[in-house]
Amino acid sequence: MSIFDTIKNMIGSSVKKEVAKTVNNAVSNIGKGRNHTESFTFSTLPTSVAELQALPECSLDSAFKTAALTLAALCNYEKDADATFEMLDFLKGPENVSTYEKQFIRERLYEKQYKITAFFDGATPANNYTPTEPYTIKIIENPYSFDNENWATLWAKSGGADNPSSIKLRKKPSTGQWFLNDIQCLSDIRPPAAKDDWA
Repeated sequence: MSIFDTIKNMIGSSVKKEVAKTVNNAVSNIGKGRNHTESFTFSTLPTSVAELQALPECSLDSAFKTAALTLAALCNYEKDADATFEMLDFLKGPENVSTYEKQFIRERLYEKQYKITAFFDGATPANNYTPTEPYTIKIIENPYSFDNENWATLWAKSGGADNPSSIKLRKKPSTGQWFLNDIQCLSDIRPPAAKDDWA
């Protein structure tokens, strides 16, 4: 066998190994980071920053945890808006809830607090969006959720809407924590039975 044949065989063997390695990696990664759902259960919903910080999800080491805590905190809005904004300030990390964001939340949730409880398991228009206890919420990742480095868009399914709604999050690389960036899940949904003239 000539030196050229030896080199040719070596290159062929090396290429085959790399192709096999790439294929194996691709197969093992199927389903990872795509169409993934994480479920979170709370025995009680937080009503203050201290209660929020006492929850294990408050490590904020995943975008899913921060999204779930955002919706859990918003459940308190009707009872105490100021305490809710304090919790959202904590979840926003280096930033605070802006005046514009506060006004947006006020407008969207005015007499419509049910928009938030509708994200929890068991909440439907028929039961006026009363979730089952303990409070469970599912946060959904789609194939495009983590397309941009250090940014994520996750989703939650409302019992009063056909399509899931989104929450945008941003990672702080120095701490590895995920913080709330934009609440995009306050669109109108089907009214609860108590407010539906056609129910």
